[in-house]
Amino acid sequence: MDTRFGILLPTNRGQWDDARRLVDFAVRAEHLGYDSVWANDTLLGPRIEPLAMLAALSSATERVTLGTAALLPAFRRPVTAAQALASIDHLSAGRLIVTVGAGFPGRSETEYAVSGVPWERRFGRLHDTVALWRALWAGERAFHGKVLRFDELPESTPSYRPGGPPIWLGGASPSALERAGRLYDGWLPYPPDPADYRAGLATARSAATSAGRPEDAVTPALFVTVLISDDAEGVERQLDSYCRSTYGLPYETVRSIQAIVAGPAEQVAAVLARYTDAGAGHLVCRIAAPSLDAQLDQLELIAETVRPALS
Repeated sequence: MDTRFGILLPTNRGQWDDARRLVDFAVRAEHLGYDSVWANDTLLGPRIEPLAMLAALSSATERVTLGTAALLPAFRRPVTAAQALASIDHLSAGRLIVTVGAGFPGRSETEYAVSGVPWERRFGRLHDTVALWRALWAGERAFHGKVLRFDELPESTPSYRPGGPPIWLGGASPSALERAGRLYDGWLPYPPDPADYRAGLATARSAATSAGRPEDAVTPALFVTVLISDDAEGVERQLDSYCRSTYGLPYETVRSIQAIVAGPAEQVAAVLARYTDAGAGHLVCRIAAPSLDAQLDQLELIAETVRPALS
């Protein structure tokens, strides 16, 4: 199968001067043949909220999948979030994928605090929230999970597709791999080593079969930061600047945690091929460029040079 290519929208306030240009960015990605466009989620810094972004794209685009990479459900009331996601699923005629996560230790505690949600039991809350969404989309009127319990639920907006939009899980901890295989429709991690991706996917697939699901029940995807450049010294400086502005951490630290692929186009394609050989079928690319115009240039380069090498 051909590798599917997606692109993360640069919704961070520091990357755009007119938010409406983000819609144009997504439309351009669709015209260039990308398979998906994605919006991420954080309360640490100003940005366009991901569900608002995807709702705007639902009528501006026609073909591309619209995804969250990743949505943190703890920041939203679960019943209203289910309605918002079902609405986007309808507005896009079934093109939505919802990747979810529980946050990152040492970074997300503040986000939980301002959302009025305890940091403790965050994984149980996450999995209950996803199960509640699916119950609401199916028309169920009560829900009893380990963290969330509702004896009476209002009638809610059903999803466009039976069963709801596919829900993917981010993360690659042993518990995340087990739950991805057992409970989710896809897996979107960012391991810095393709060998770790291969091992993680094998674990997720084993968990799926142990739960009585088909091995291919879990879509294997990869979140990867990409930058094409022939300037070896300059690309290191640009990546360091990007990581510091995004995370407040140096590139050396971030690349030990996340998949980052940079350099000439043929080198980027060769490294990404190692991930596809390890099983990744859908690459969600985040461009490490500081502005929307620079991102557009990279969008064109990836489409013209990297994607054909992996098709």
